[in-house]
Amino acid sequence: MNDPDTKLHNSAVTAMVFVALLLAWEVGVRISGVAPILLPAPSAVARELANAPGFFLRESAYTVVSTLAGFALALLIGVVLAIAIVGSRWLERLIWTVLVVLNSLPKVALAPLFVIWMGLGVAPKVAVAVLLALFSIVVDTVLGLRTVDPDVTALVRISRAGWLREMLLIRLPGALPALFAGMKVAISFALVGAIVGEFVGGSSGLGTVILIAQGQFDTTRVFAALVLLGIIGAALFHLLEIAERLLIPWHLSQRSR
Repeated sequence: MNDPDTKLHNSAVTAMVFVALLLAWEVGVRISGVAPILLPAPSAVARELANAPGFFLRESAYTVVSTLAGFALALLIGVVLAIAIVGSRWLERLIWTVLVVLNSLPKVALAPLFVIWMGLGVAPKVAVAVLLALFSIVVDTVLGLRTVDPDVTALVRISRAGWLREMLLIRLPGALPALFAGMKVAISFALVGAIVGEFVGGSSGLGTVILIAQGQFDTTRVFAALVLLGIIGAALFHLLEIAERLLIPWHLSQRSR
């Protein structure tokens, strides 16, 4: 059972462990006397965030926009490609070959090309985010489309509903659990892709903040940006979990919660 008291208890335990880790970090830094340039204390990181909240909020918003735009495009393209793979053996061989080749290429090496082609705006960050997020969405969606109950699909074919109606009414809804699994992986990859794009050719965003701070040996600011990236990644992941619970409450993974 997952009653409210149990949820509250689990949340309290998680918070206590998190606070204990922060205290251990703070005490360890103070006792060891390690230089802030190597490892700043959590209190120093908190002061850095508190001293320039508007700056960090603006840079975080830029990174979030790039991440969400790349994720949305990867989701759209990935679902279309998955449908094409399931629907055609010839397209399956072609698309898988292209996807595997693209996924094998280091995105850090491709990012400069996107900067050359698209400039220094948000477009190259979105492009890198799409490349990183696309593969997991396609793989999980194809798996979901192919593991729909064969008795249901046979019944649809007997009724001569047509391939398109079978895909839209039976296979896609049945593939939602697998699709959400791919989306939860892809959202983290999209965030990484946006940061990679900002590293290579950005003037805004948390990736640029980290790059500039690293050049100035400002480790505290680097840690502040990393903390925000962790918060953003966790928030986006949990938003997808909420959407999953709302859209597929019938699935076993949600009922067991």
